[in-house]
Amino acid sequence: MPVAATDDPYADASAFLAALDPQWAAHIQRVGRCLHQPKPTRDPFQALVRAIAYQQLHARAGDAILGRLLALYPGQAFPSPAQIIATDPHTLRGCGFSASKLATIQGLAEAAQNGVIPSYEQALQMTDAALIERLVALRGVGQWTVEMLLIYTLERLDILPVDDFGVREGYRRLQGLEAQLTRKQMADTAQAWSPYRTVAAWYLWRVQAHPARGADTTD
Repeated sequence: MPVAATDDPYADASAFLAALDPQWAAHIQRVGRCLHQPKPTRDPFQALVRAIAYQQLHARAGDAILGRLLALYPGQAFPSPAQIIATDPHTLRGCGFSASKLATIQGLAEAAQNGVIPSYEQALQMTDAALIERLVALRGVGQWTVEMLLIYTLERLDILPVDDFGVREGYRRLQGLEAQLTRKQMADTAQAWSPYRTVAAWYLWRVQAHPARGADTTD
């Protein structure tokens, strides 16, 4: 079990998960301290646009598209919803967005202006369930996207994205299972990881990179 360190904000979470069973304990020992890095400076609108930009793309391709978008608005960290709406669609398409992603981003900008997407301060006061219910109603926004917002922008510590392949495959490998758990099985199993399901997800995303000795990493 890892030793709690005063400068480690996730020490309690790591210790809690390591106490679940020998597989968790060994994995956390291999990986070490949790280095989860949320981005609380990003408001929900920005976080959602970034998530859409990277959907179904390798990180390098997403970086390039986002970089071209930001270059359209020099001198500021991120464009406002009003700026997105005012920008010619052909210019935005030139950044590399598909027609579907462009429509989603324009819809997000309108939703932010209309108050459907809450501000950072408003979102902090909303429950996980309320945010998910409100935002998945928007075009192109699924539950996984909102869960990433909860994890990285709002710093929620008890979010488990059960539809995430890395989480489900990580757990399969961690426990030596023949097949991934179903969505419901994953959600039910993860109840035991509360109130640190976000940290559990972080460790599960690293199972393949830190396999147990003798584990088969080719299947």
